[in-house]
Amino acid sequence: MEGQVALVTGGGRGIGAGIARELADAGMKVAVSARTREEVEAVAREIGGLAVVADVSKQEDVEAMVAEVERELGPIDLLVNNAGRALREEHAWEVEVAAWWNVFEVNVLGAYLGCRAVIPGMIDRGRGRIVNTGSGASYLPGQTNTAYGASKAALYRFGEALANQLKPYRIPVFTISPGLVRTAMTGRFSDDMPWTPPELAPRLVRALASGRADKLTGRYIHAEHDDIEDLIRRADEIEENDLNALRLQR
Repeated sequence: MEGQVALVTGGGRGIGAGIARELADAGMKVAVSARTREEVEAVAREIGGLAVVADVSKQEDVEAMVAEVERELGPIDLLVNNAGRALREEHAWEVEVAAWWNVFEVNVLGAYLGCRAVIPGMIDRGRGRIVNTGSGASYLPGQTNTAYGASKAALYRFGEALANQLKPYRIPVFTISPGLVRTAMTGRFSDDMPWTPPELAPRLVRALASGRADKLTGRYIHAEHDDIEDLIRRADEIEENDLNALRLQR
């Protein structure tokens, strides 16, 4: 990992900033991207990385972001699609259509555009990894937020299908759930919620970036409930029995 290049979207605060710090601590050259210049520049200064202002829902922004990172730091070895958006909605039928759809534009289209921009270079170089930040909202019962949960479910299906397409090129794709972490996005939740320690998702991404978990490509991994070292040891069993996968079974 020493000297490899990582790009973390949504890296200006919260989980993304934690991932950026962890990867920098592992010796990677890290670019952090988000829409708010002050936030990404603060994180970049802290870790000695590169700040890039971009809106991941816009193709021109994403392509310019990737080009800048590769020009300044070198070819991207790890893409962390962490940028995400949630929308407060009590009644889905009363939400502005553009606002509802923008959740998908950020959470799903943003990840697709990032992957689309980096994968050709990864294939040419014969190396690279992709991590998508998913959510338990994609499958846990009792959800009341139609846009966020549905978009995260779509993100997982996208990630698994992409992993299957990239297997011949040996480029792993993972979807992680960071758990319920205190961030600006989760600030509306009460103190008695089952909060997840914020350091767990960054540690998980660091393990995935190391290459030791590459056999788990396409799998869904929870930062709190899954022991990544145990999963690495059991990788053959997990593949054989189709474990750590989200499935709708008849």
